[in-house]
Amino acid sequence: MADFDPRPRRSVAFIGSECYPFVKTGGLGDVMYALPRALARQNCDVKVILPRYRCIPWKYQEKMIYRGEFHMDLCQDGRSFYVGIMEYVWDGVVYDFIDNEEFFSSGNPYTNLVDDIPKFCFFSKAALAALNYMNWVPDVIHCHDWQAALVPVFLRTMFAGTPVGDAKTVLTIHNLRFQGVYNIPTIQYWTNLPDYVFNKDALKQGYEDANMLKGGLDYADRITTVSHTYAGEIQTPFYGENLDAHLRYHSGKLRGIVNGIDCDIWNTWTDGRLAVQYDITNVLDRKRQNKRALQQELGLWQDDHVFVIGLISRLTDQKGLDLVNAILPELMDGHTQVVVLGTGDEHYENAFRYYEDAYRGSVCSNIMYDEGRAHRIYAGADALLVPSLFEPCGLTQLIAMRYGTVPIVRETGGLKDTVQPYNHYTNDGNGFTFDRYDAGLLLDAVNRAKTLYFTNRWCWDEMVQRDMDKDVSWDQSASQYRDLYLELKP
Repeated sequence: MADFDPRPRRSVAFIGSECYPFVKTGGLGDVMYALPRALARQNCDVKVILPRYRCIPWKYQEKMIYRGEFHMDLCQDGRSFYVGIMEYVWDGVVYDFIDNEEFFSSGNPYTNLVDDIPKFCFFSKAALAALNYMNWVPDVIHCHDWQAALVPVFLRTMFAGTPVGDAKTVLTIHNLRFQGVYNIPTIQYWTNLPDYVFNKDALKQGYEDANMLKGGLDYADRITTVSHTYAGEIQTPFYGENLDAHLRYHSGKLRGIVNGIDCDIWNTWTDGRLAVQYDITNVLDRKRQNKRALQQELGLWQDDHVFVIGLISRLTDQKGLDLVNAILPELMDGHTQVVVLGTGDEHYENAFRYYEDAYRGSVCSNIMYDEGRAHRIYAGADALLVPSLFEPCGLTQLIAMRYGTVPIVRETGGLKDTVQPYNHYTNDGNGFTFDRYDAGLLLDAVNRAKTLYFTNRWCWDEMVQRDMDKDVSWDQSASQYRDLYLELKP
């Protein structure tokens, strides 16, 4: 039973394109699952609205309950479409799935822009129409990424005089790179939105394109993104993906709230994938056992006295792997082992295979994704490398800390917000950091970590315990969202 939350109860509708366990392609799916559950524990009334894709596993589909259906006008020429509502209730959260064979019958949630634009124009309007149909008017509608970015635009125009029109809107940016950009006539046709929303302050981009995310940012009451630092970074040309000026204009309603992780899934005491389970009271001894088991599993030299560095990542430029590539030979000093897990760009996959071959027994490159092995690397490594070029939030550094593995990160986005650099004068901090995107600075950060590990193990062990003690759950983030909703609807 959750503690009583004295703040007034608020009702929130989440609208987005994916949600674990029904359908997930990335971090958005995790957020759409974890944040509503955390809010429900904090005395919020939560509904999640999703498309009913055909690819949702049958074990969920067969438990959905029919809530009703209607036809909805959508297009400029008066074309209307069927909207069905199927409901699934789980763990205090109500999931309503928008049903339409024409839009959601393909295998994957995202296919190509030509099909995705009409699909998410329909979904954004149908989600609002469904709320009116069910007579469930939330205090706040919380939309996610470009796929739901037209919700605030529809709400302030076509739904202005309807019951749901009283709701306030929050739009969260998870990945600014994807914006839903297409020519104006197509988006006009599929939305029938009034001409005035296609001006340069709202949807219009360049001479002939409409940008769905840009329109949503303009019409939303609040904009959030997944860390405080990233909220500042996206207002600069380097990180802003051509929307930096627009975000600077709206900076008064923009804020960053860092994500959490699911502490039931990532729990060292109950994690059945580990060689030995542990908690903060016995981490120092049992982490050594997990390290030995990891070395054995991966064919590395078995030695308690080497420094094991983990790297669990998509193998792409964004993740800073060119820096890792540049320094890896210099890490091979006989006292260091490197374990890589992930797939991605071919040249990185090949580079890590080469290093495994060249430094057999000291480097293991797992060019695949294996969930169980990821858990064992988090538990068995001494440090985890996250040298990203940009990282809106980042979850690997949070998981690493939960598992008593010290993060070595670049100071960008959520990495900067969650990892406090170690200070050897005061013996505080919970990781090692570097600022400029530079291979030499990464090498320096790794060497500082190794120096502490080998010459002052007492301080290193204290940091391991501090990391395990850090609250990286969703509760803190959910509480900040609660306060944001209360600010919008006092």
